[in-house]
Amino acid sequence: MILFPAIDMKDGRCVRLKRGDFATVHQVAASPLKVAKQFAAAGAKWVHMVDLDGARDGVRKNFPLIYEVIENSGLKVELGGGIKNELDAITVGEAGVGRMVIGSAAVTRPELVEYALRQYGPERVAVGIDALNGRVRTAGWEEDTGLDCLEFAGRMEELGVKYLIYTDIAADGMLSGPSYEQLAALQKRVSCRITASGGVAALDDVKRLRDMGLYAAIIGKAYYAGAIDLNEAVREAGEQC
Repeated sequence: MILFPAIDMKDGRCVRLKRGDFATVHQVAASPLKVAKQFAAAGAKWVHMVDLDGARDGVRKNFPLIYEVIENSGLKVELGGGIKNELDAITVGEAGVGRMVIGSAAVTRPELVEYALRQYGPERVAVGIDALNGRVRTAGWEEDTGLDCLEFAGRMEELGVKYLIYTDIAADGMLSGPSYEQLAALQKRVSCRITASGGVAALDDVKRLRDMGLYAAIIGKAYYAGAIDLNEAVREAGEQC
């Protein structure tokens, strides 16, 4: 199972939030490039980056720092946040991201997902499903779409999506453990490669997600809080390519 240690960017800072609430934002590191190099030293091959400003208001103020990570960290970058139209997809695609994550726009403009798949292929495109109580939320997790997350996952698979990132908003940043039941239901619903996001709190969570046969897991707050040793987590997760 691949591990994606996470870097969330807001106002040029590396931050974490609780349950996606911008009122809880707090800085966890100064330099995203320095943090990414620490991830690489621990054995990670990927980093999951989120442009929170892009997700909320479409402003790409963090992109110069994100580009530094793409160019100089030695890691493949999976990037989400603010990919709302074809120009955004081209911008991040041509910047060299390993995989772009389309979130809210996958709900409002599924044709953007189709465009990205045509332009960059299924290996470089993921759809982020952010859910609260089983329903998809958009706009930085602030809007309830009313869509059932399993039904929406099925629609994305029909479009040709191979990678899904499932975030349980209730668990995100809470160190409360992933939503195992919802992840298992998602595995039954689609054949996509599923990344678990939100709630990973301890090494046992990494082992359990690995044993479920998930493609990947994102580690955020647990790393910054010192609850997970990334070197050890990478060893338990297995091959990282």
